[in-house]
Amino acid sequence: MNPFKSSIYWRLLIWFCVANLLVLFLGSFLTQRFIEYTTAVEINWTALARDANQSYESGGAPALGNWIVQQRHEGIDATLYEKGQALSPVWLPPSVRQSLPAWFDAGRNVLLQPRPGLYVSMQQVVGSDGQVRYLVALSRTHTRLRPQTRAKILLGVQLTLSLLFIGLVGWWVARSVARPVEALRGATRRMAAGELSARVGRQGGMANDELAQLARDFDAMAERIEALVAHDRGVLQDLSHELRSPLARLHLILDLAQRSRDAAEADAYFHQAELEIVRLDRMTGEMLALSRLEGSIPGMSRENLDLAELVRGCVERAELEAQARHVQLRLTSPGAPVVVFGSAPLLERALDNLIGNAIKFSAERGEVDVLVRAAQGYTGVSIRDRGPGVPEAELESLFRPFFRGSNAVRADGHGLGLAIVQRVVKIHGGALRAANRDGGGLDVDLRLPLAPGDAVAMPSV
Repeated sequence: MNPFKSSIYWRLLIWFCVANLLVLFLGSFLTQRFIEYTTAVEINWTALARDANQSYESGGAPALGNWIVQQRHEGIDATLYEKGQALSPVWLPPSVRQSLPAWFDAGRNVLLQPRPGLYVSMQQVVGSDGQVRYLVALSRTHTRLRPQTRAKILLGVQLTLSLLFIGLVGWWVARSVARPVEALRGATRRMAAGELSARVGRQGGMANDELAQLARDFDAMAERIEALVAHDRGVLQDLSHELRSPLARLHLILDLAQRSRDAAEADAYFHQAELEIVRLDRMTGEMLALSRLEGSIPGMSRENLDLAELVRGCVERAELEAQARHVQLRLTSPGAPVVVFGSAPLLERALDNLIGNAIKFSAERGEVDVLVRAAQGYTGVSIRDRGPGVPEAELESLFRPFFRGSNAVRADGHGLGLAIVQRVVKIHGGALRAANRDGGGLDVDLRLPLAPGDAVAMPSV
């Protein structure tokens, strides 16, 4: 995974950048205030003026220049003025330079702060020769501190603030990361202990990052596992319930066979036992198929299929059963291929169940119509019979496993065929609907999406 696409990476980067900027600006501010208000060594401007005058009188301009260099190392720019002229050049702000004549004429000491972080002082001093001179000095601080000392104080403050802010940011980030991780660990432990309803949920303050996505994926996985386990338990319960009656009949038939008086009588009982075994085998196979489909594990590959051709094959296979029951099968389909993307064995099984169900519930010499149609984006297959239909109150339960309505006495079955059909249609992204026909009979409508590239308008039938 590219770390630059990780929201956790960007969150860490942004917060550490914010911490460093806070350290930079707040450190400078606090250092300045610390120097201004907590350093006890204030500049004695009067003594500084006497010192400058003494240096000048002892060695002239060269000695004064050396003195100026020494003061500059201590953060003060200063020089002496005599008769309005600087005895040694020094840089002064234009506003200060313009104000000097007025200050000289006033003949009094001046201490100003023209802007924050800048002090200007003018001090009058009388030399041993009686000459009046003026010290003009600038300083970034009101205290006498060497630049090296100020740098050390700034470094110390910034180091302290860096440790403080990085510690706070690190604690906050670690807490925000540890909370969803701990929630995931707790949910995993509960699931391992058998609590399948365990979920991580959305923790308070959880960001929408990879950890939150992992928590959502875990919840989706846990929900899927719980549903599969619940379904398997339900299938096992249903199967155990449904097997009791045929097993009881099989036990009774074998008991009667053992008590038979001759081989012919026993042979009849064994034939009935064989039929019960076939029923048990078919029921178990249908239950396993339904379980596999409910688990969304069809175990079969998918491909583009011509649904019209598939339905035609199912109708041809059902002709023998229809003729045996004197039922007429009619197929209506468009001339052009109707292409869907799916599993041929699964769709054939669903169609066989629907057509076979319609034949079973049709009256003798009845009719079953199978219609294939295509429209914008989907295709439909309708299987219509003229049987007894289904009571309106039972229509919603028609596709439920083991449901056998009030008309089930007309045909043999276990109530699993339509449940299998519904699951096959669902995993193909389609829909299944049943409705009673006017005049009697049932209309089961199966809809499937057309394969990509084939979702075009086609004439309906």
